[in-house]
Amino acid sequence: MAAGRKPVVDFDMRRGASTKPSEAAATPLASALRGAILNAWSTSNRVTIYLVEQLPDSIWAAALPGSPRRTVQMLAGHIHNARCMWIKTLGRPHGIAVPSPVDRRHVSRSRLVRALKESGRGIGRLLAFGIESGGQIPPTRAYVWRNLPLDVGHVLGYFVAHEGHHRGQIVLAARQLGHRLPAAVTAGLWQWTKRSAESRDEDV
Repeated sequence: MAAGRKPVVDFDMRRGASTKPSEAAATPLASALRGAILNAWSTSNRVTIYLVEQLPDSIWAAALPGSPRRTVQMLAGHIHNARCMWIKTLGRPHGIAVPSPVDRRHVSRSRLVRALKESGRGIGRLLAFGIESGGQIPPTRAYVWRNLPLDVGHVLGYFVAHEGHHRGQIVLAARQLGHRLPAAVTAGLWQWTKRSAESRDEDV
């Protein structure tokens, strides 16, 4: 075990609290918890990547309706950069590498897809660290914006909700810009079984 790391403990899902230290990593409950959390995040990340991949070039640099200083490109890039900020805040003090942010004004779709894969792995490592730490990501000195409980369930829910919010904004912006996304694409955002299978190939 790395220096400074807390021993792995059981996580009581009924009470949301850790129990006594044990070889939790070897227990069926701990293994199932880890798999469920990390697989759910991997699928959500794949959904975000899928949307970016499907956006037409014609709207990538288009200004958002009602917000002319921001573009679809900038909104999509924000998703990656927000992940980087959280990894820096909660993960770097624990030895988790922080991905490089992207230039939201100039990032290409292909570059952003690569970046999202990298930051997706980073968030996965952060969640895994929280699981190994008894179900909680230990707070750091950098975490001064105390709006988020640091149990892995809340952290996962926060990231999924944040990205779902921005995916919806992007879909709406495309419609308002006269480039409504095909029904197959918008439906694909909800085909999580298919996206989950794809995410295994992304190795997040």
